[in-house]
Amino acid sequence: MAGAGHPNPELPAAVKKGEVIVAVMHPSAFINKPTPPTDAAVAAALGPAKAVWDQFLADLAQEFDVTVHEWKCHSPKGGWALRVRRKARTIVWLSPCESGFNVAFILGDKAMRAARQSKLPTRIVEALDAAPKYPEGTGARLHVKTSREIGALKKLAAIKLAN
Repeated sequence: MAGAGHPNPELPAAVKKGEVIVAVMHPSAFINKPTPPTDAAVAAALGPAKAVWDQFLADLAQEFDVTVHEWKCHSPKGGWALRVRRKARTIVWLSPCESGFNVAFILGDKAMRAARQSKLPTRIVEALDAAPKYPEGTGARLHVKTSREIGALKKLAAIKLAN
């Protein structure tokens, strides 16, 4: 059964509106689109979360010099995602959804150890613990709707950059 008030009835009961979603992501707003989304299309999809998207990108640029943005679509079924880099190094992936966005960090072993030792919110640590492991690192995925998550996301970006 879905969490109370959650827009997707197929999601587990532990997932509630406004919380970070662990291992269950919202679908991209740009599935099966032949070209990258425009800023206007991203704003329309995100709704009020566009301000959070913009603030996170602005903070990454100002605080960490993470300024390279590149739209990528690895599969039409997966939709478009924004690859956010500092020079050639990918720091985070952002995928616009309806009324929010997915965030994906690939963290190596050192970064995972540092993240677990930092004072991240419990819901973020749970997401890290549930994240799948790949040859290139652990794929921590979060869903964001409000600005309350920006501080933790910036901390994860700082950890990624330091490790």
